[in-house]
Amino acid sequence: MHGIPGVFNLDDGLAYGRWRDAKVADQPAAVGDLVVAVSAISAPTSSERAALRDRIGRWSMAVYAESPQRGRDDKAALKALAAGFGLSSIDANQLADDDGVTPLAVHREGARSRYIPYTERPITWHTDGYYNTPGRTVRSLLLHCASPAAHGGANRLMDVEMLYILLREEDPDLIRVLMAPDAMTIPGNDEEGMRRPATVGPVFSVDAGGHLHMRYTARARNVEWSEAARPAAEAIRRHLDAPSPYIFEHILQAGQGLIANNPLHTREPFTDDPARPRLLYRARYHERI
Repeated sequence: MHGIPGVFNLDDGLAYGRWRDAKVADQPAAVGDLVVAVSAISAPTSSERAALRDRIGRWSMAVYAESPQRGRDDKAALKALAAGFGLSSIDANQLADDDGVTPLAVHREGARSRYIPYTERPITWHTDGYYNTPGRTVRSLLLHCASPAAHGGANRLMDVEMLYILLREEDPDLIRVLMAPDAMTIPGNDEEGMRRPATVGPVFSVDAGGHLHMRYTARARNVEWSEAARPAAEAIRRHLDAPSPYIFEHILQAGQGLIANNPLHTREPFTDDPARPRLLYRARYHERI
C-alpha cells in the first residue's frame, strides 16, 4: 500500500492505531446523537451549520430536523443546503429530474419503475453511485423527506470508516484486496433510461485529501468480484448483517433529512398511504463535505 497517505496506509500501524482508537472512542451512542434541529435548511444559522459539520466530520453523517415548510420548493431548499456546504457538482444521473435532484417515490410504469428505489421493496447495503466511473465518484449524499411512508421505510446507516476498522482488525489482507484496482466490477446496463458502461475498480480508495471512499453494493446480481476479493466480500456481508453498535436505524419524518459523505445505507420495505405516498428528494454530489 505504498503511496497511500496517513492512517489508511497498511504499512503505518502507529498512525492507524492512534486514529482507530480515537475514532472508536468517539462513536455516537444512539441515532439521536446524529440529529440537529434546523430552523430552515435553505438558510441554517451559523450554529446549526457548525453542529451539522461537526457530526459529519466525526461520523460522516448528520440528520437534520426542521418543521415541514408548506408551499416551499423542497428541491431548491435542498440544493441551497448543499451549496452552503460547498457542494456544486451534482451527480445528474439519467433518472434524475432536469435540476439533478431525484424524487424517490413509487412508480408503476415508465423507466423508473424498473429500478428498486422506485418501488416499495427493500434496498440492501450499498453506497450511492457504486456503478459510476471514477470521474463521477459520488462523495456526498443528501436525502430530504417530504412525506414518509405509512409504515416502514427505515434506513440503516454505517460510517464506511467503521467498517474499514472492523475489516482491518480482522485481517489487514482484507483491506489489501479490497483496495486492488480490479476488486469489484459492476456490469454495464443498456436498458433505456439508464445506459452506462461497465466499471471496474477498488472497493476502498483514498482520495488526494487523504479521505477514505467506498464503492459497494450487496446485490449479488449487480456485482462481479475478483477471485482474490471474494473472501473479503463475504467478510463485509458478515459485518453488515451482524448486530453492531456502529449501525444506526432511523425513519426520516417529514422535514427531516440526511446530509452525509456517502455512508453505507439500506432502506427497509414500506407501505404507502395512497392519499399521501412516500416522497423523498435525493441529491448526490461529486465533492466531499
